[in-house]
Amino acid sequence: EPISTSYSIKHSKLQSFIQHICVSSLTVSSTKLIECSTNSFSPESVRLVDGAGLCSGRVEVKSNQSWASVCEADFDRQDAEVVCVELGCGAPAALQGGLYGEGEGQTWDKEFQCKGKESLLLDCDTSDRENNTCLPGNAVGLTCSEPDDVRLVGGDSRCAGGVEWYDQGEWRIVGTQDWEQEDVAAVVCRQLGCGSTVSVPPGDTTRGVEVICSGSESSLRECRRSDDLLPGLTVICSGNNKKHFQLISFIHTTSSAPLMMTV
Repeated sequence: EPISTSYSIKHSKLQSFIQHICVSSLTVSSTKLIECSTNSFSPESVRLVDGAGLCSGRVEVKSNQSWASVCEADFDRQDAEVVCVELGCGAPAALQGGLYGEGEGQTWDKEFQCKGKESLLLDCDTSDRENNTCLPGNAVGLTCSEPDDVRLVGGDSRCAGGVEWYDQGEWRIVGTQDWEQEDVAAVVCRQLGCGSTVSVPPGDTTRGVEVICSGSESSLRECRRSDDLLPGLTVICSGNNKKHFQLISFIHTTSSAPLMMTV
């Protein structure tokens, strides 16, 4: 039986990472209290280095207590989705070998085969690489977009789940009165590009800050807030895309120019 330990997490990126591996969470005031099972916690296993920040850089995976770069041929869009989620970033925006230089250490010797729904890169299946060499200039670089300031968590896709918004450096649960739920849900689905509201099932019993919308706003930032703490809102939107990309086409290339997704 796992032993549970409580952690007080205030850093938003770490908080996003912890969310994937923790059993339950409770928001109290401005501090996120997270209850973790000790057998489910894992140390940092993937990182992006030599980029502009946490959400961009050369992909490196921890292997036998050292970091290994990943060859472009062993890493695709679905693998990139998992890495961006694990790091608490937005959707992948650029993916290319050599984009952030070459690693000085070893090269990861497996090909990742993520399905795009995993929470951690090392949860993905792997297979032996067909070619044991990774040519210079092919260490894969990844740029993730900045995270949305609203998200749905705990659902089957990014278009379903409990509503949270990013405010003052942390993710906060959104709560509503019963008669406000449809209006707030409409704004959330619209902001996420997830179509219209399908249903508003019973929400999280954890309370969150009250948000009041008319239903016509383009984002939650345009809605009003109160100091009341109300039960968390859960929303299911009509969009059925597993991962949403504001930039639609994702093309994998080996050209020398940085790759960007384009409409």
